Formats: sequence, structure tokens, C-alpha cells
Amino acid sequence: MKISKTEENYLKAIFSILEKGKPSASTNSISQKMETSAASVTDMVKRLAKKKLAIHESHKGVKLTKEGNKIATMLTRKHRLWEVFLVDKLDFLWDEVHEMAEELEHIQSKEMIDRLDNFLGNPKFDPHGDPIPDADGKFATRQQTPLNEFKVGEKGTVVGVRESSTPFLQYLDQLGLGLGSKIEILEKYEYDNSAKILLNKSKEIVITGKVCLNLFLQK
Repeated sequence: MKISKTEENYLKAIFSILEKGKPSASTNSISQKMETSAASVTDMVKRLAKKKLAIHESHKGVKLTKEGNKIATMLTRKHRLWEVFLVDKLDFLWDEVHEMAEELEHIQSKEMIDRLDNFLGNPKFDPHGDPIPDADGKFATRQQTPLNEFKVGEKGTVVGVRESSTPFLQYLDQLGLGLGSKIEILEKYEYDNSAKILLNKSKEIVITGKVCLNLFLQK
């Protein structure tokens, strides 16, 4: 079965929404993810359903079939491996690699991707802390908690971000926050859910409630 690049992009977009724990992907959420109209999403979902790659139930949203999920998982694997390669081997910043990986993920050679995986040392997580599926489609798991759930006095290490938009990652860079950063919660402010933290045992900063929500820490 031949699948277009656009169809692959939609499958991966649906997969990324479901990956966050959603039971199904709404038309609006897919529309936002793909930056296109709801009508275009509806047309594409019908095409994917016709190819038995997705299931759309009225008022229940979109789910992937077993085959659709398999394709989306492998696209995600390629995308995240390429991000690791671009950051670790070509010295790109973590906010620069998403669009390049979007192009590279459509390379069809399984052997190339398996060799890339081995070359990189079989990484389990990408530069944003997202898990990389292995060749069998299995994801590594770990305990991680959003920073906003930490209490005053608790400590943790940044292991991932919920949001990986370029402006957000650049903002974290300006704060000196990244994967591996050590954080201790000094104060929490109920008014706007912001927090004062001790960063890397050396610098006190106040971070917004949005940042607290979008940073994953490991205790």
C-alpha cells in the first residue's frame, strides 16, 4: 500500500496526540497540530479510514488502526533518531532540529535507520526527552513528574519537556534550563502557579506557571 508524505504526517500527528494519553484525537486537535483547516482534516481522515489506517467515529474522535499505529510509531522512531543525530553529531541546538527531522523521517530505508540507531548507541530518548521506539516499536519508560507537582523543598533533574516549540526551547535556553538541569523548589506562588527555584545549586530564578507545567523532572 502506497502512503503519501502528507498521509504519513497526519498519522504521526494523530499518534503524537494519542501519545499524551488522549483516548482519541479530535478534529480540532489534529487541525491545530497540522496547522490546517478542520475541513482538510476531515477529508484526510476519510482517506486514512479508507486505507484502514485510522478509525473515525462521530463525536468520538480519531483513533489509529494497528497498521496505522505501526506506521506512525516507525515515523516517530525515525524522527527522534534524526533529532539525536543532528544534536549530538552535527551540533545543532535542540530548538533547531524539529523541521529538519520532519524531512528526514520520510526516508524509507529500514536498514539505514537501524544503522543510525546503532551508530548513535541505541538512544532511549531524544534531545527533548521524548522516548524513542526501538525497531520493534517498543518505548522505554521512566518515572517523571511535571515540575508543577513538586512541593517546596523537593529536588529533581530535568528529563523532558511537554512542549517542544522553538520559542519555548529558546526561552529555556535564556533561563539556562535544559535536560540535565538540577532544580530545587524554594517557593511556590498560588496566585499564578509560578515558582522560585534554585537552578544547578547556584542560581535562584522565578519561573512561570506555564514553564512549571511543561517541564518534566525525575526525583
